[in-house]
Amino acid sequence: MWSAVLGRHPVAAGERERQTLADVEQLLDRLDTGQRKARLRLVSPTGEEVELPESVVRLLHQLVHYLARGDSVELVSRHKELTTQQAADLLNVSRPYLVRLLERGDIPFTKTGRHRRIRFGDLMAYQEKRDAERRRALARLTQLSQEAGLYAPARNSAD
Repeated sequence: MWSAVLGRHPVAAGERERQTLADVEQLLDRLDTGQRKARLRLVSPTGEEVELPESVVRLLHQLVHYLARGDSVELVSRHKELTTQQAADLLNVSRPYLVRLLERGDIPFTKTGRHRRIRFGDLMAYQEKRDAERRRALARLTQLSQEAGLYAPARNSAD
């Protein structure tokens, strides 16, 4: 769905590539000891070399992880501006509901003429905050249900 919203084409690894990607991920895991950062070099077929910046190594590690699991991957700049319809589609809400969130100040936006634009990073920050609030509410609801005796302890199926 995101590719339809963002107008890009996601990248997915073929079945044959996934084992190699798993090997690359294991190597990157071993290099990332936390004590020292891995210094990786990109070497061209002609022998030209360049050291990859730490930010590229971190991104490569994340990309390899998702591709190795079979996920499609797509890069999106946090500064990319979305229309209200694109933003609503990403949040899986209606456009009028999204506009109410914008007007209420829940998500920052800018106006270009009459049109509202939402930065992708601001939209993702809102989504993360919303999801965290939902998880806290669900945990609280579970706790209250347990305290009220509405949950019985899990039974062992062997009993």
